Amino acid sequence: MKKVILSNMGKQTEYADSCDWKAPKIEHKREKAKAQKSTIYKHKGNFKWSGVKTEKYKHNSRGWSAIVRNVLIGDHGETCKFHLRYFEIQPNGYSSLERHNHEHVVVCIRGKGKVLMGEKFYTIKYLDTIYIAPNTVHQLSNPYDEPFGFFCIVNAKRDKPKEVRSKNKKK
Repeated sequence: MKKVILSNMGKQTEYADSCDWKAPKIEHKREKAKAQKSTIYKHKGNFKWSGVKTEKYKHNSRGWSAIVRNVLIGDHGETCKFHLRYFEIQPNGYSSLERHNHEHVVVCIRGKGKVLMGEKFYTIKYLDTIYIAPNTVHQLSNPYDEPFGFFCIVNAKRDKPKEVRSKNKKK
């Protein structure tokens, strides 16, 4: 009888091989993630969702003001190729002025705001949708009196944004 040795994360197990026995399947992290169940994150009102925490926009505190994020899809073990986040900018707040290799989509769902893309500012309102191409300098801001909230869809695998030096770009 032939012996079969299986290795799983550095641990080896020896099994006797027979015609009616199959080696146990080794479950990898990606296969575990695929087994995740479908989930609904119920809207609780005031742009908050059950099971989704509100967190700082970024870990460093420079280059941005009065903005928070909620990761709806992408922080719960999903294997999709995108992440869905909700950002909210308070009056007079703004995101960092940045560029990166990945593209993203922004959909306004609360209030209105401004977006700088390249050298030009645009006003965005409810359900306006923006496509920001790779390596485009951009910044979102809220010069208005009510919160500005938007969904942002980005690649799950993405590069780290590179901050761009400001020349008083916020408007």
